[in-house]
Amino acid sequence: MATIKALVLRTAGTNCDLETEHALEMAGFSADRIHIFRIMENPAILDEYQFLVFPGGFSYGDDVAAGKILANQMLHRLAEPLNKFVADGKLMLGICNGFQVLIKSGLLPWGNVDPATAHRDATLGWNDCGQFVDKWVHLSCDSSKCVFLPKGEVIALPIAHGEGKFVPRDDEILARLRNDDQIALRYTNQAGTPGGEANPNGSVDDIAGICDPTGRILGLMPHPERFVRATHHPQWTRKDIPRPDGNLFFDGAMAYLK
Repeated sequence: MATIKALVLRTAGTNCDLETEHALEMAGFSADRIHIFRIMENPAILDEYQFLVFPGGFSYGDDVAAGKILANQMLHRLAEPLNKFVADGKLMLGICNGFQVLIKSGLLPWGNVDPATAHRDATLGWNDCGQFVDKWVHLSCDSSKCVFLPKGEVIALPIAHGEGKFVPRDDEILARLRNDDQIALRYTNQAGTPGGEANPNGSVDDIAGICDPTGRILGLMPHPERFVRATHHPQWTRKDIPRPDGNLFFDGAMAYLK
């Protein structure tokens, strides 16, 4: 079988690219970390890959707003090749800062880079608590459309963000996301019940991640690459960890692309 290749896009301030590359390789991908400048110089590089991942970190120091500068580079220098990547049936994943980039470039919610409409229908704002939050959370997988995850699972992952509050532009946009089955992940308690203290940042409808209308572009605030081994879990010495939940995302991508 031909090698399935994944590209981890990095830039100044990206700090989760090595962990993401490792998680991809564990799932069987041939993974490369490539700087955004190399892609802007030669967009044809994207043609070599089937999976594009925007990792976490603080791209460009989160100046202006989290993910905004990297998103602007994509909007004004890479819109056509990124739209072609989506049209070719390939996959994209944005983790934490990568989710912010996907939102602000327009790749989410609707799967299209368009400078005229990007960042108008949804955003990721400051946590309601007004500070950076670093903790483990539970999540329910709520979309049958999202190709990365099995619907109905309740999983655990770590979060680490200051601007993670998902806010749709209005009730109409929220209804569209619900009706089109694009809400991929919600913050819940361990039993899978959303709301209340289970929501760490005040996200509308407890939304932790969304996909595009095809289910092939996923963005989420939690970090799946930080839980791909049982020993990553803070309670690994005290209880059995049957499955590192972060693997679901990368294994799901591999299964789809096969």
